[in-house]
Amino acid sequence: MIEKPTKKTIITVILTSIATIFVSFSIVALILGLTPERTINLLRFIAAKRFIETRYVNPVDDESIIDGAISGLVKSLNDPHSVYLDKNFFRQLHDQTSGSFGGIGVYMGFQNDMVRIISVMPGSPGEKVGLKANDQILAVDATPVTELSSEEIPFRIRGEAGTPVTLSIRRAGEDDRDYQITRDVIKLKTVAGRMLNEEVENSKIFTSDPIGYIRISSFSENSGDEFDSMYRELQKKNMKALIIDLRENPGGVLTSCVDISRMLVPKGRIVSVVDKGGKEEIYDSNLDEKTVPLVVLIDGNSASASEILAGALQDTNAATLVGTRSYGKGSVQVVMPMFRDDGLKLTIAKYYTPSGRSIDGEGIQPDVEVELPPDYSSDTQLDKAIEIARDHFEN
Repeated sequence: MIEKPTKKTIITVILTSIATIFVSFSIVALILGLTPERTINLLRFIAAKRFIETRYVNPVDDESIIDGAISGLVKSLNDPHSVYLDKNFFRQLHDQTSGSFGGIGVYMGFQNDMVRIISVMPGSPGEKVGLKANDQILAVDATPVTELSSEEIPFRIRGEAGTPVTLSIRRAGEDDRDYQITRDVIKLKTVAGRMLNEEVENSKIFTSDPIGYIRISSFSENSGDEFDSMYRELQKKNMKALIIDLRENPGGVLTSCVDISRMLVPKGRIVSVVDKGGKEEIYDSNLDEKTVPLVVLIDGNSASASEILAGALQDTNAATLVGTRSYGKGSVQVVMPMFRDDGLKLTIAKYYTPSGRSIDGEGIQPDVEVELPPDYSSDTQLDKAIEIARDHFEN
C-alpha cells in the first residue's frame, strides 16, 4: 500500500531541499571567494544575460555575449595594456612573439594620439602599395585609430596572409586616401646592425671611427640569439664603442630582454618583478668582463622591455642614454588561454630597475636629452650618440 504524503511531510521535504541547495550554494560561493556583495553582483550578471537571451528582439549568440562580457570586464580596469584577445588577436599575438606573422611590413610609432609609420620594410606589402615613412594612419578598415587603443591597432592591421586590410593615410602635401593592402607572411628580424665606418648598400657612412650600431626593433623569442650573433660579428671588426638603438621599440618578450641584458649589464640585478601579493622575482646578470663603451638611444615610443634594458644600463652606469623620455610602461602582462582559442592579456605585476625605480607612467629620462627636428631632416640623436661614443673610447 502506498501511503499518501501529508502536507507537513511535503513542506518538510521542500524546506529540506531549499536548505540543501542553500548550503551547497554557500559552499560553492565560499570556494569561489564570493562574499554576499559579490554574490549579488554575480546574480546581476546572470539576470542580465538571461534577460537578453529571452527578450532581445534578434537572435542571440551565446559565445558572442560571453566574449563581450569578458571584453567589458577588462576595459573596466582602465588599463591600456590589459585586453581581451579574440581568436584572431590571440593567434596574431602568438605569431608576433614567435617571430613571424601575417602583416604589411611597417613599423609604427604612437605619440600625441597619432599613429605614424616610422619605416617600411623593403619588399613588403606596404612598400608595394606605396606607403612611406612619416605617413599618418587615420583609420584601419574604416575604424578611426582614435577609437582604438595602441594595443589594438597592430592586431587589426595584422591578419592571415592573403587577406586584405585598408588603411586611411594622411601624407603631407597630399589629399587623404585609402590604401588596400594584401597581407603577407612577415619574417620579423628584430635585430640589425653594422659598423658605422663601413659603407654598405642603401646606407650612409656616419663616422670614420670604429663604432658599432645595433638596432633592436622589438623583443621576440629570437632576439637574444640575433643580438648575440650581431654583437660577436661587430667585435670581430674591432668595435671600440657600441650604440644600441631602442627608439620606437614597444617591448615584447621579457626573457629575450633579459638574455640581451646579461651580455651588457655588469654583474648584479637587471630587473625585479613584483606581483600583487608582493612576491618578487629577480633577474640577475653574471657579467664579469667589461663591455665596450655603450650609448643607448631612447624616445617616447621606447616601452616595456626596451625600458628594462635601458633602465638597467643607466642604473649600473654601464651606458649613456641619449634621446627623449621613454614611454613609461613599467608593468608586466601575462596571457591566459580562455578555452575557445581566445585569451586574456592582463597586467599582473610591475617591474623595478636595479636602483628600485618604478617607471610606470613616468618613463626614463635620458642622460642627454636631444630632440629630433620636426621634419626628420637629420638624425640629431644619432649624431649626439656618435659624439659621446667617440669621446668614451678616445679618453
